[in-house]
Amino acid sequence: MSSATQTTAAILLITVSTIAFGGLSLLMHLVRRIPGYLDNPVRRALWTAGHAHAGVLVLFALVALLYLDRTGFGDGTRMLIRTLLVAAPILMPLGFFLSVVRPSDTRPNKLIWLVGLGGLSLVTGTLLLGIGLL
Repeated sequence: MSSATQTTAAILLITVSTIAFGGLSLLMHLVRRIPGYLDNPVRRALWTAGHAHAGVLVLFALVALLYLDRTGFGDGTRMLIRTLLVAAPILMPLGFFLSVVRPSDTRPNKLIWLVGLGGLSLVTGTLLLGIGLL
């Protein structure tokens, strides 16, 4: 594994603690029956989706990184793929969380577009990685 890929994997592993903290935060919203979460189905659904996407996409990126250095790509393309794989678990959850920041929000705001940008990042990174492995 290259040094750059190992550093990226280390950063992703460190983010797992922030995802765990987010899960604890969501649990406390439920246990303490904090207004604007339990009684707001849109906010609850988007925050749950954000938390789930963060966890799954970090794990996915870690697995994908195992294959990155086996491609025939140069350093620049591998760096691009690393960036795209890391951007997805950042952008998608941010879109879910920031689109309903206020407890009174019952519709996502314009920051929901970050979810699509994160999806595009995921698709592009995995497509490039797959092509590089052929």
